[in-house]
Amino acid sequence: MSTDKAQGRLFYKLDEISRLAKLDPNIIETWEKEFPFIRPGLTGGGKKIFRQKDLDIILRIKELTDKQNFTLAGAKRKIEEEFGFQPAQPLHPDKLRKALWQVRDQLKEISETLQKRSKKA
Repeated sequence: MSTDKAQGRLFYKLDEISRLAKLDPNIIETWEKEFPFIRPGLTGGGKKIFRQKDLDIILRIKELTDKQNFTLAGAKRKIEEEFGFQPAQPLHPDKLRKALWQVRDQLKEISETLQKRSKKA
Protein backbone atom coordinates (compact mmCIF):
# COMPACT_ATOMS: atom_id res chain seq x y z
CA MET A 1 0.00 0.00 0.00
CA SER A 2 2.93 2.33 0.48
CA THR A 3 4.28 4.31 -2.40
CA ASP A 4 7.47 3.32 -4.24
CA LYS A 5 9.21 6.52 -3.12
CA ALA A 6 8.47 5.66 0.50
CA GLN A 7 9.92 2.13 0.47
CA GLY A 8 12.99 1.56 2.58
CA ARG A 9 12.54 4.48 4.96
CA LEU A 10 12.51 3.88 8.68
CA PHE A 11 10.91 7.14 9.77
CA TYR A 12 8.86 9.97 8.29
CA LYS A 13 8.02 13.44 9.55
CA LEU A 14 4.37 14.52 9.73
CA ASP A 15 4.75 16.75 6.68
CA GLU A 16 6.21 13.83 4.69
CA ILE A 17 3.32 11.58 5.72
CA SER A 18 0.91 14.35 4.78
CA ARG A 19 2.51 14.75 1.34
CA LEU A 20 2.77 11.00 0.63
CA ALA A 21 -0.81 10.31 1.72
CA LYS A 22 -2.13 13.54 0.19
CA LEU A 23 -3.87 14.36 3.46
CA ASP A 24 -4.01 17.47 5.61
CA PRO A 25 -1.84 17.05 8.74
CA ASN A 26 -4.92 17.79 10.89
CA ILE A 27 -6.67 14.71 9.46
CA ILE A 28 -3.65 12.56 10.28
CA GLU A 29 -3.59 13.93 13.84
CA THR A 30 -7.32 13.20 14.18
CA TRP A 31 -6.74 9.64 12.98
CA GLU A 32 -3.97 9.23 15.58
CA LYS A 33 -6.62 9.75 18.25
CA GLU A 34 -9.17 7.51 16.52
CA PHE A 35 -6.78 4.66 15.67
CA PRO A 36 -4.62 3.71 18.67
CA PHE A 37 -2.32 1.60 16.50
CA ILE A 38 -0.98 4.72 14.73
CA ARG A 39 1.77 5.57 17.19
CA PRO A 40 4.19 8.27 16.13
CA GLY A 41 7.28 8.81 18.19
CA LEU A 42 8.97 12.09 18.99
CA THR A 43 12.37 13.37 18.01
CA GLY A 44 14.62 15.03 20.56
CA GLY A 45 13.25 18.35 19.29
CA GLY A 46 9.64 17.26 19.90
CA LYS A 47 8.69 16.66 16.24
CA LYS A 48 6.49 13.68 15.40
CA ILE A 49 8.05 10.80 13.49
CA PHE A 50 6.10 7.95 11.97
CA ARG A 51 7.17 4.40 11.11
CA GLN A 52 6.63 2.71 7.75
CA LYS A 53 3.82 0.71 9.35
CA ASP A 54 2.09 3.94 10.40
CA LEU A 55 2.27 5.18 6.81
CA ASP A 56 0.86 1.87 5.53
CA ILE A 57 -2.04 2.11 8.00
CA ILE A 58 -2.75 5.74 7.10
CA LEU A 59 -2.77 4.92 3.38
CA ARG A 60 -5.11 1.99 4.03
CA ILE A 61 -7.48 4.15 6.10
CA LYS A 62 -7.57 6.67 3.28
CA GLU A 63 -8.32 3.94 0.74
CA LEU A 64 -11.07 2.41 2.90
CA THR A 65 -12.75 5.72 3.66
CA ASP A 66 -12.32 7.45 0.28
CA LYS A 67 -12.64 4.64 -2.24
CA GLN A 68 -14.67 2.02 -0.39
CA ASN A 69 -16.89 4.38 1.64
CA PHE A 70 -16.06 2.83 5.01
CA THR A 71 -16.86 4.80 8.14
CA LEU A 72 -13.94 5.36 10.51
CA ALA A 73 -15.35 2.66 12.80
CA GLY A 74 -15.61 0.25 9.88
CA ALA A 75 -12.09 1.12 8.71
CA LYS A 76 -10.81 0.53 12.24
CA ARG A 77 -12.33 -2.97 12.35
CA LYS A 78 -11.00 -3.78 8.88
CA ILE A 79 -7.47 -2.62 9.76
CA GLU A 80 -7.52 -4.55 13.04
CA GLU A 81 -8.37 -7.63 10.98
CA GLU A 82 -5.87 -6.99 8.15
CA PHE A 83 -2.91 -5.94 10.30
CA GLY A 84 -3.58 -8.47 13.08
CA PHE A 85 -4.36 -5.95 15.82
CA GLN A 86 -6.48 -7.14 18.71
CA PRO A 87 -9.26 -4.81 19.83
CA ALA A 88 -9.03 -3.94 23.51
CA GLN A 89 -11.15 -6.23 25.64
CA PRO A 90 -13.27 -4.38 28.17
CA LEU A 91 -12.50 -5.20 31.80
CA HIS A 92 -15.25 -6.48 34.03
CA PRO A 93 -16.00 -3.80 36.64
CA ASP A 94 -15.19 -6.20 39.52
CA LYS A 95 -11.72 -6.94 38.09
CA LEU A 96 -11.09 -3.25 37.60
CA ARG A 97 -12.24 -2.47 41.14
CA LYS A 98 -9.96 -5.19 42.54
CA ALA A 99 -6.97 -3.83 40.61
CA LEU A 100 -7.68 -0.31 41.87
CA TRP A 101 -7.87 -1.55 45.47
CA GLN A 102 -4.51 -3.29 45.04
CA VAL A 103 -2.95 -0.10 43.70
CA ARG A 104 -4.51 1.88 46.56
CA ASP A 105 -3.09 -0.55 49.14
CA GLN A 106 0.36 -0.38 47.54
CA LEU A 107 0.27 3.41 47.54
CA LYS A 108 -0.72 3.41 51.22
CA GLU A 109 2.27 1.17 52.02
CA ILE A 110 4.61 3.46 50.08
CA SER A 111 3.20 6.51 51.84
CA GLU A 112 3.62 4.91 55.28
CA THR A 113 7.20 3.90 54.47
CA LEU A 114 8.03 7.42 53.34
CA GLN A 115 6.46 8.92 56.47
CA LYS A 116 8.51 6.60 58.71
CA ARG A 117 11.71 7.57 56.86
CA SER A 118 10.96 11.29 57.13
CA LYS A 119 10.39 10.96 60.91
CA LYS A 120 13.77 9.26 61.31
CA ALA A 121 15.56 12.03 59.40
